Parts: sequence; C-alpha cells; structure tokens
Amino acid sequence: MRRFGVLLLAVVLGLVPMTAQAATQLPVLYSGVASLANAALRPDTDPAGANDWTCRPGAAHPRPVVLVHGTVENKTYNWFTLAPLLRNNGYCVFALNYGDTGSPHVGLPGSTRTYGAAPVAESAGELREFVDRVLAATGSSEVDIVGHSQGGMMPRYYLQYLGGAGKVGKLVALSPSNHGTTADGLAQLPGVGYLLATGLGPSVEDQLAGSPLLRSLDETVPGVAYTVIQTAYDEVVTPYTSAFLAGEGVTNILLQDQCPADISDHLGISFDAIALRDVLNALDPAHAQAPDCTLTLPVNGGGPVATGTAA
Repeated sequence: MRRFGVLLLAVVLGLVPMTAQAATQLPVLYSGVASLANAALRPDTDPAGANDWTCRPGAAHPRPVVLVHGTVENKTYNWFTLAPLLRNNGYCVFALNYGDTGSPHVGLPGSTRTYGAAPVAESAGELREFVDRVLAATGSSEVDIVGHSQGGMMPRYYLQYLGGAGKVGKLVALSPSNHGTTADGLAQLPGVGYLLATGLGPSVEDQLAGSPLLRSLDETVPGVAYTVIQTAYDEVVTPYTSAFLAGEGVTNILLQDQCPADISDHLGISFDAIALRDVLNALDPAHAQAPDCTLTLPVNGGGPVATGTAA
C-alpha cells in the first residue's frame, strides 16, 4: 500500500511543471486521491502554505484564515488543496488538529491519532486557544474560519459560548453538520447513536439530529457573516439541507445550483474547485468570480490539474 501511495503521489506531482513561478506559487491540486496519498506518506504534517507563524496579514486580507477539519479527519488531509490556494491568494493561513480522545486510531490516513472525536464543547475550547495564538502571533484583532463537516458546525459553539463572536469576522462552512445528521434514517433507531459514539467518538453523538448540543445552538450570533457551501450528494450530513442556516447574515450555496455537473460528495467538497472558488468569494466578496462549471467527482472533487488560483 505504501509503495502504491508513493507511485500515485509521484505521478500526480509529476504533472506540476517546475517553473520560476513555482518558487512563489505553491502547487494547488484539486484531488482527494492525491490528498490521501500525501497524508499517508507525510502523516501529521502541516498542509502546504499553512502555519507560517511569521506571516503578517496585508491590507488586502487583514484577517488570518483558520482552517478547521472534520470528524476523524485531520489538517494534513482536509486542507491539502485549500491551504496552498489561500496562501497563493495572499492570506495568512493556519490549521489545527483538535479533538483527540486518545482512543485507538480510526478514520482517514494522515495521522496516528483520531482527531475530531472529542465532545464538541471540548473541541471548541481547543479552537479558542488556537485562535488566540493566531491573533497574538499575527497582531490581528479577528480571524476568518473555514471548516469542513464538524469543523463548520463546531465553531458555532465557540462563537456562542466561548467568546468567539468578538474574534471572528466570517465563518465559511463546507458541508457542515449544522442541524445534525439522521445518518440516512439510522440515527432514529434505538442504540445507534451510542454505537456510533463508541466507534467514532463522542463528537458523533453530538452531531446526530436533535442532540442536546445542537438544540442549544442559536442559528447565528450578531456580527459574524456566515456562508454555507453544500452538495446535494452529501451522504454523511443527511438530509443535505440540514447543513443550511437561517437568519440575517447567512448565505447558503448549493453547488448543483451553480453546476449540475458537480457531483462531489461529503469528502470530495474539500477538493472541489467550484466549492473552493465559493470559499474565496465568501472571504473576499469585493473580488468575487463566478466558478467555472466542470465535472467533479465523489471523494476526489476536481478542477485544474495544478494551479495557483481557483478555477
């Protein structure tokens, strides 16, 4: 398996031309398959472009961007594409791992730990500490947050209960578990929540539709702009519409309304050029560009082979 991963990564990276521009522009690969290979070969490493603690935001993008991965995911895998894309577009980018329960490893390759598994309230406390560290290092007064799955929902607990509302300008969420998941109806069966929590960690129980934690959350808090980017093919957050928020300051985007050829699923959305163009637009609406409509696939996402900007 390791040999296959080495060969796969070599093939993918071989498509990236070594030009003078490469010295200043990081390769951006819209591929979940390449991300899996990279995560398996370089576990527990920062994604390219992230966690440069000497980075100082410029006037064009004064708020650093904090990337928050999903349940049993990690920063290495989740932000393989978006971290270098944001850095190439002039952002200071930071990514954390959170929610390690110390349990035996389950989930995607890219770590020896199980991240995103702890109770959501505990993980929100870790996010608070990380944001404070980013603010201190960059001299900024606010950050913007981009999260996937639990990483798009959990920051809402930080905003509402842990003082985050005064430290966050925007929350941009890819397939977030905002109103929980029915697990395609399985979550309503007796004992299923307990089994899921036992296997994957307490955060899963917190993310089941109707959980006490989700019922405690307001849709939004004043002063924060929210963008939700979702796919109709989400098989994890079900129904897919449970990702969307209501209220003032909310923008909900369904990828298939922009491009019927986009069939990215819950995992693929993190590597989908259309979705990531929407992320850039949400962070900098003054320079928004309409995404190009192109075929994207489940798990892998898709877009240009290698580029320094979004499609």
